[in-house]
Amino acid sequence: MLLYRNRGTMTQGSYMNQQYADLFRLTLPERLQLVEDLWDSIAVEAEVLPLSDWQKAELDRRAAEHARNPSLASTWDEAKQRILAKHGQ
Repeated sequence: MLLYRNRGTMTQGSYMNQQYADLFRLTLPERLQLVEDLWDSIAVEAEVLPLSDWQKAELDRRAAEHARNPSLASTWDEAKQRILAKHGQ
């Protein structure tokens, strides 16, 4: 699906799947809600998706690093504080 920017608005390109054309007529809040709903539906089924080899390797690497030095780990509160200090709220 291709969209083209035309003077600040998005227009449907000739390659757009016409099956979904009505979705682009939704208001912005409706489209945002649709995206949120779609993402939530994907998250529910995410465990069905297999991990790629590189993802498995990265998880193994991180687990091994944590086993070697667990004191380097941060709690969520510590990580959140670092992020907020660096990037603001």
